[in-house]
Order: sequence, then structure tokens, then C-alpha cells
Amino acid sequence: MNFRIVGRTVGRVLLLEALLMAPSLIWCAIDGEGDVAVSFLLSMGIILLVGLALILLGKRSKESFQTQEGFITVALCWIFMSMLGCLPFVISGQIPSYIDALFEIVSGFTTTGSSILTNVEAMSRGLLYWRSFSHWLGGMGILVFALAVVPNSKRTGGRLHLLRAESPGPSVDKLTPRVQHTAMILYSIYLGLTIICILFLLAGGMPLFDTLCTAFGTAGTGGFGIKNDSMASYSPYLQNVCTVFMLMFGVNFTIYYLLLMRQFRSAFRDEELRCYLLIFAVATAAITWDLMPRMDSLGESLHHAAFQVSSIMTTTGFASTDFNLWSPFSKMVLLMLMILGACAGSTGGGIKSIRLVLVVKDMARNLRRILRPNRVELVHINGKPVDDSVLRGVNAYFGAYWIILGLSLLIVSMDGFSVETNFSAVFSCFNNIGPGLDAVGPMSNFSGYSNLSKLVLTADMLLGRLEIFPIFALLSRHSWSRRS
Repeated sequence: MNFRIVGRTVGRVLLLEALLMAPSLIWCAIDGEGDVAVSFLLSMGIILLVGLALILLGKRSKESFQTQEGFITVALCWIFMSMLGCLPFVISGQIPSYIDALFEIVSGFTTTGSSILTNVEAMSRGLLYWRSFSHWLGGMGILVFALAVVPNSKRTGGRLHLLRAESPGPSVDKLTPRVQHTAMILYSIYLGLTIICILFLLAGGMPLFDTLCTAFGTAGTGGFGIKNDSMASYSPYLQNVCTVFMLMFGVNFTIYYLLLMRQFRSAFRDEELRCYLLIFAVATAAITWDLMPRMDSLGESLHHAAFQVSSIMTTTGFASTDFNLWSPFSKMVLLMLMILGACAGSTGGGIKSIRLVLVVKDMARNLRRILRPNRVELVHINGKPVDDSVLRGVNAYFGAYWIILGLSLLIVSMDGFSVETNFSAVFSCFNNIGPGLDAVGPMSNFSGYSNLSKLVLTADMLLGRLEIFPIFALLSRHSWSRRS
């Protein structure tokens, strides 16, 4: 284990985090919130000191990453960012409990959107901006951002291990031969789509501050609202804009790269994209049919169904209405979408559509093997064979996924909430959704849970965003062995 390079990289990311807090000071200055500005300045100072200390400790490190360093670095970066990124909430006194503040900022960075705030509109705009901006940073990944903007040393190696450890999905490859160029392409697409989303929202008459916060939540598929009713009080036009862009940010960004390269056939033949769009269409149609007796028209039913399917499937978590009041059938569809999530290589969470495709194809292959034991057959995605190591990784992921869910459910169930509340709370946090059902529905919050349950749900959010194994690597003694 190269401890020095791990510490040095974490330190650099912390310096970047402190720098990215600065725009929040603008809103503090506009609103005359001197006390909140002081809380940001103190937080930035603490983060800078910790970051510089880590950089100095790793000053003479060899700039080379192996797989274990990549996983450990990513896990530590997210943990340090969260533990220090919540300081403005605590120092300002607007979220006085450190555990509550930690829950809130982890929910932001992991693009979950679950909240402990009972009255979000009472929070200062400087803090609301940082809270929503954390979605945008976490959507594509703070280390991917660092790889894109930090100058690349000629001696630096192994950056692909960082990209793979932070990016969601069963496997990650470079779009171009250079990892930094790949990161720059990803963030350029991300920034470009975000700007287009901002322009459409502004065209609908949304105020600038609301537009920025909403666009950050939409692009990062995070879902922190700045109103107590989430998106319900905005116009149908603004809700429709978010419906489309949430769906777009749930698509694998490789598809957009292929479109930019004019490889249209490869883009539209992508099996994961087809699965993703098919599930969206079927779920929207099913909920529209179920909502028709409750709504005034077919158009209204389709509007709310499409918005909530797009929001939950992409793990954004915005709400256009209180879907907690919908029928058990519609709520069950949404609960299933919570588990499924968006595409690999997107800003969305969940198990990802590609894993569903791989599992179904592997099941079909195993069935054919049972019927014809001597048959040799490979699983193919987009016409290319899938290595068995990827399939083993998918199976290991599902095994760990259900074990963690089971343990989390046992712990949070001690707080006495209903089964529906606990199931949806754990599914929501682990899959980075945001709202759940019943007591943690879209018009409610997670403040009623005990500190122990909040810590468990916080850990679930990190495990879900980093897809389990970087955190597991952090807890393994083999990862910390100098001889490993």
C-alpha cells in the first residue's frame, strides 16, 4: 500500500472542495448573511489545513496507483469530503447536530436527496446552494472532476484505477487513450447538458437561484428541493423540463460520446439504453393507467406518471405530487424502480439497467447449459462477449447488496416505524433515491430516525454511490498491508 500517494490525493481533493465552497459566499453576500459567510470561511480554513497536512505527509510519494490504492483513495476521499463538507451546516447552527449535518451532506454528495430538514425554506440561500451544488459535484464524481481539471504529471500512473473505483457500473473503460482526456470529455458533456437544462428552466420563468439549485439536482440526479413541496408548486412546463432532463442524465454518458462522434448506429443499438427506455415507457404507461380514476384527465395522469417514473428510475427523487397517496400498485412500481435505477456510467444510482440485462442473459445461458451440459456459450452485450470476471463481479455485487440491505433493515427497524417506512427508507438511501414511502414520503423527511439509524442510512448512501466494494476495501486488513 502506497500510503503517501493516498494521503496526497485525498489532500488535493480537500483543497478542491474548499475552493468549490467559495461560490456559496456570493449568495451570503447578496442576502447579507454575514454569520453564514463566516461559517463557510471557517469551514474552508479547516478543510485547507487538513488538505495541506495530508499533501505534506505525502510530499515524496511515488505517483503511481494500483487497484488497491485506487479503491482506498476513492473511499477515503468521499469520507473526508463528507466529514468536513458538513461543517458549514454545523458552524452556522442551522443544522446543529453533527450527525444530522453529516447525513445531509452525504445525501448531497451521493446524489441521494434524502433530508432531515423539516422546513427547507427556512435555511439560508448560501447553505441551500452548497447543499444543491454537492449533488452536481457528486453526480459525475469529485475524483473524476479532479482528474479533468488538475494538471497531469508525466510521472502519474494508474489514474484509470481511480476512474474505475468511482464510476458506477460493472466495468469502466477509457473513452480515449488518456484517462485525463476521458475525464475531460465526461465533464464537458455533463457541463454542457447542465447549461442546456438551466436555459430551459430560465425560459420557463424560474428564478435564477431556483434554476441553479434545480439544475444541479436534475443533472446530478440528486433531488434536493429548495421548497417544502419539492417540485409540486412549479409550473407543468418546468416539471416537464425536469422529466426530460432527469431521463437524459440517467443515460450512460458513453452514448452521448458516441453521438458526438456520429456513431449513431452504435448508440441506438445499445442494449442497456433500449432496456432503460423500455422500462421507463412500460412503468409510465402502467402508472398512467392506474392514476386515471384519480386525476382530472389522461394528460394529467401521464404528466405526473412520467415525472415520477423519470425521477425515481433515475434516482433523482424530485416530486411533482405526493405519490405517497397513490394506490399500492403505483407505489409498488415506484419501489421496484428504486431498486433498478438508471444506466451505468450515468449520474443515477440503483443496481443499473446493465446489471439487469447481464443477469437475465446469464440466467438464460445457465438454463441452456442445464439442458445441454456440453454446450459452450458466452454472454454477449452489444455483440461483444462479456468476460466471466464481469459476471462474477455482478453476482458478488448482488450478494453484498442483499446482505447489506438485510442488516440495515434490522437496525433501522428498532426505531418503531412501519415496515413500509423502513423498507423504503433503506432502499431509498442505498439506491440513492431520496424520498421513500409512508413516514419518509416525498412531503416528509428522515428526521424522526434515531442517530444510530441515521448513521446506518448514511453508510448505506456511501455504499450505494460507490457500489459497495471501495468501502469494503477500506475495511479489509489486506488493503492496508504494506506488502499487499
